[in-house]
Amino acid sequence: MLRDYEDGLAIAPTGYTGADAVNDWLTYGLAGRDLGTVENCTILSRNHVIPALGARKLRDLSAEDVDRWLAAKAKTLSTRTLQAIHSCLNRSVKRAMARDKVKRNVVELCSVPQGQTGRPSKALTFAQAEAVLKAAEGTSMHAYIVVALLTGARTEELRALTWDHVFLKGQPDADPPQLPHIAVWRSVRRGGDTKTRKSRRTLALPARCVEVLWQQFEDQGWDRLAAGDKWEEHGLVFSSAVGKPLDATNVRRAFRQALKDAEGINADEWTPRELRHSFVSLLSDRGVPLEEISRLVGHSGTAVTEEVYRKQIRPVIQTGAVVMDGIFKRDPER
Repeated sequence: MLRDYEDGLAIAPTGYTGADAVNDWLTYGLAGRDLGTVENCTILSRNHVIPALGARKLRDLSAEDVDRWLAAKAKTLSTRTLQAIHSCLNRSVKRAMARDKVKRNVVELCSVPQGQTGRPSKALTFAQAEAVLKAAEGTSMHAYIVVALLTGARTEELRALTWDHVFLKGQPDADPPQLPHIAVWRSVRRGGDTKTRKSRRTLALPARCVEVLWQQFEDQGWDRLAAGDKWEEHGLVFSSAVGKPLDATNVRRAFRQALKDAEGINADEWTPRELRHSFVSLLSDRGVPLEEISRLVGHSGTAVTEEVYRKQIRPVIQTGAVVMDGIFKRDPER
C-alpha cells in the first residue's frame, strides 16, 4: 500500500470481495448484450462463482484458490460449463482491476480443466420419428415439430420465423415455378441474424409441412380472437397464446409435453434441437450426399456437418461398392 501510494497509484480497497466484483460486472459489464446472455451469465455466477468465491477478499484471491475451485467443479460440470464460469470470474476480476479494486487478475493465470462428458446427441429413427409426429397431433407444438423435423431448421430460426417469410402457395406461374417454401433469414440471436452467412437459405416445404402450417395459420387466428386486447402482434409463425415470442424454455417444456404419449420415447431424454439431428440422420440413411445435407442445414461446408453431426452421418460410404457391383457383375452360375 505504501509503495502504491509513493508511486501515485490508487490504493485498492481492502474489503472488496469476489461477490462485489461479480455483481458489479453483472450490473454494468453486460450492457448491450442480449437478454439470453445476461440471464445465462447471471445464473452461472449466482450458482457457481459467488457461493464458492464470493466471500473471499479480492486482493487475497490466489491462483491456487481458483485452481482448487475449478478442480472441484470439474467433478460435476462439463468442460463447456467450466469454461463459462471461468470466463464469468475472469471478466469480473478484469473489470475490477481496470477500476483499481485489485492490482492483478490471477484468474487469467489458471487453465480450465477437463470436465465431465456431456450428454451425447442422438437422432430419432424413422419409427421413432413417426411415433413423435403421431403423438404431437392435436398439441400446440404439432406444426413446430413437423417443420423442425422435416426441414432441419434450427430451433432459434423457427422461433424467429415470421409469416412474411412463409410462402405456402409458392409461385407456380414463375419461370421456373417455385414450390411452397420458407425463407430462413432470421434467428433469435443478437441482431436477428442467422448463425452464419450461409445459414440464410430458402427451403422448399414438404407437403406435410404445408398442411400443418395452413392449420397453424388458422389456429393462430382463433388464438388472436380469444386473446382480444391482450394479443401482441409480432407476425411470428410460432408464438405464445397471446402472440409473444417463445423462449427456449417454453419450447423445450411444450416439446416434452407433446412427446409424453409417444410410443417408445422417453420425453425427458429428448430436446427440440435433436429434431435437427434426426433430419440429418434420416437424409443420410436415404443416401442423400453430404454436400446436399450441408446446404440444407445451412453449414458453411461439409467439414462442419461432419464435425457436428458425425454420429448421424452414415458411416459407410456405399457409392463405390454399388457402382462396382454394377460394373463387375458376377455370373450367378459360377
